[in-house]
Amino acid sequence: MYKIKKTDLPKLYEAIARTQELYLPVSSAGKTNFAPWTENIQPDIDTLKTVRSPKDVFFPQCENLYTVTREEGKMKITPETLERENFVIFGIRACDVRALAVLDKVFLSDPMDSYYAARREHGVIVSLACGRPDVSCFCGTFGIDCAKPEGDVATWLYGEYLYWQPQTPKGEKLTASLEKLLEEGEETAVEEAKAAIRAICDKLPLKDLSLEKWGAEAAKNNFDSPLWEELYKGCLACGTCTFVCPTCQCYDIKDYNTGNGVQRYRCWDSCMYSDFTMMAHGNNRTSQMQRFRQRFMHKLAYFPANNQGMFSCVGCGRCVDKCPSHLNIVKVIKAFGKEEN
Repeated sequence: MYKIKKTDLPKLYEAIARTQELYLPVSSAGKTNFAPWTENIQPDIDTLKTVRSPKDVFFPQCENLYTVTREEGKMKITPETLERENFVIFGIRACDVRALAVLDKVFLSDPMDSYYAARREHGVIVSLACGRPDVSCFCGTFGIDCAKPEGDVATWLYGEYLYWQPQTPKGEKLTASLEKLLEEGEETAVEEAKAAIRAICDKLPLKDLSLEKWGAEAAKNNFDSPLWEELYKGCLACGTCTFVCPTCQCYDIKDYNTGNGVQRYRCWDSCMYSDFTMMAHGNNRTSQMQRFRQRFMHKLAYFPANNQGMFSCVGCGRCVDKCPSHLNIVKVIKAFGKEEN
């Protein structure tokens, strides 16, 4: 266990960024999101949740896949270069670390996504325990302990210090490179921090949210429920929930005419859009109710049915905070719980 004074954190950031790229929560225009560290940014590790999750460090919102050019009457295909340099992403909360495990199930399964895999290989995750969990948080529902986050290094802000604990070989290597800045820390202080965090979690309004009616069996039990017709009616199909979600992985692939060839790229897409997965014959889900149902059935039924019970939700609460119609996964979970009572 190590520690560093909060006032010395700028030195820590600078030391990391001296040898590799560093991403961390940054405040800009009143909003906090993950961004690369530079000397002129305003780090903000006190804000509980970034507006968007840090998943786009590993799965960018938009990225080129390859370029096709015409040379001497022949077509030349040039794939984008895979990530080759190590980087550190600092300050990820426990829910967002678990979200990467969900994305791993998708992008590291056969056939493996080489772009995502390269970033995961070179990325070092420094997680940060949640000092004051919010009323919209329900990560405990999915077995996540926000007082003891996973990651290559786990950290805690407590008193005048940031406490630092390496948890993997990657974390040990990073820690060794920072030994001149870190000093021995006290396990008792971290245990006090964990106890304080868990005491807050015990008082959160969603701490008893039950998944009893969800899981693999829900694929057949909940699909035809009349509740969907009531639940979806306020949905604006804006896609906000999918873009702030740390586990959503849908994307579209498009081609751009460069004038001398084609640039193929992919960008995030949303199952809430009417043209999602549109094909020549039309769309398999022709109503907003069907699209609404698909989103939540995937997270709470289809995904666990195909991934050893792992849910495709981590309880971060971003959709609870951001949906303009107050439709979110908590409302869906509760509605089906009431139906069976």
